[in-house]
Amino acid sequence: MAKLKTAYFCQNCGSQYPQWAGQCKNCGEWNTLVEEVVEKTSSHKTPPFSKTKQHVINIIEVEAIEEPRIKTPSDELNRVLGGGIVLGSVTLIGGEPGIGKSTLLLQLALKMKKKVFYVSGEESASQIKMRADRLADVKNPNCFLYTETSLEKILHEAKKLEPDFVIIDSIQTLQSQLIESSPGTVSQIRECSNEIIKYAKENNVPVFLVGHITKDGQIAGPKVLEHMVDVVLNFDGDRNHLFRLLRANKNRFGSTAEIGIYEMISQGLKEIKNPSEILITKKSEELSGNSVAVTIEGNRPMLLEIQALVSSAVYGTPQRSCTGFDSKRLNMLLAVLEKRAGFQLGAKDVFLNITGGIKTDDPALDLAVVASILSSNEDIPISEHYCFAGEIGLSGEIRPIAQAEQRISEAEKLGYEKIFVSNLNKIPKKKFGIKIEEVSKIEDFHERLF
Repeated sequence: MAKLKTAYFCQNCGSQYPQWAGQCKNCGEWNTLVEEVVEKTSSHKTPPFSKTKQHVINIIEVEAIEEPRIKTPSDELNRVLGGGIVLGSVTLIGGEPGIGKSTLLLQLALKMKKKVFYVSGEESASQIKMRADRLADVKNPNCFLYTETSLEKILHEAKKLEPDFVIIDSIQTLQSQLIESSPGTVSQIRECSNEIIKYAKENNVPVFLVGHITKDGQIAGPKVLEHMVDVVLNFDGDRNHLFRLLRANKNRFGSTAEIGIYEMISQGLKEIKNPSEILITKKSEELSGNSVAVTIEGNRPMLLEIQALVSSAVYGTPQRSCTGFDSKRLNMLLAVLEKRAGFQLGAKDVFLNITGGIKTDDPALDLAVVASILSSNEDIPISEHYCFAGEIGLSGEIRPIAQAEQRISEAEKLGYEKIFVSNLNKIPKKKFGIKIEEVSKIEDFHERLF
């Protein structure tokens, strides 16, 4: 008979302890240790070495083989994954509740011309069918649903069905009979993930896992889960806006710099092919405090609208508020404006917003942020035909930006007449029809802008 062993696992980091303690020594969190019963299936020890013979090989002699990929019907998903789904890969997608993770994967299952095995531990088959009827997609006759939380039953049905693609929603709802603890605990997630990854690699079947997140925005469960899978995707966005961003936090088969942009509509998620035209609002009149920044996410240039409001502080301490932009970087830019350019902004409230609910950390937004702040402070509108791309240093210099030619080409394609960039960029001016205004100091920038 198998022996039962009791251990305490931290629900935050997955560390194991022989006895209970108030604080986890690994992550420092309090009251996160939970007792779980672990069952050992057999008493004999596994052999230390594999039966298959391996030999040492020089890296020069290794042949580089291109991984075969499955092209999905979603171009945005293909972009983020690096060209498609690799056979035998395991992808973990996380995001806020209700952000659209299940909708994204259900659309993928309905559009793919493959045999898809869709496992749901959260919804019934009728609920999934209602959502599928709402989605205006091509119906896949080879999409099979299975509402079950037992890992052994799921793997048994998967081996019997022999699907080309597996979706599991979600990994936190699965439970293995080998572990005597409730679903969602560290030991259950670790055991279920190991078995699913083993199934994917042995059968060369790609698997998508949906993961819940904690209140801190991290994927719930042990951190080792993100190390075991091949790709970790983050699906985020603002509930008050329609746009959703799909980012790759880890990708063994491609870049982690690419993003996919979707719009949530009543028929599901719609791909945004040209986000610049949608994120820039068409105004009937020019208003102060608005500017357009040319940013790049991965290899995709994108134009964002920056809005700033500068007003006299009603209370003793001036307020600094940001939406979609780093508040610490805003404080740095305000300090540079006051120290290097002589603008008295220390006693004024400053509010900053990137429209569309988009969040980005591209340093090239600095010049557009400063332009919006100066425009609102002096109540002088910026021409709607101007755009900006430049990083600002602590000494007030306009630093060069990466991929300047792509940014300028995107601005020219959308009909902008002038772009402000650093004069340290070696840009061939004869290639572009847009006027390139080169600036080196924050003082020169103010004079040329107004």
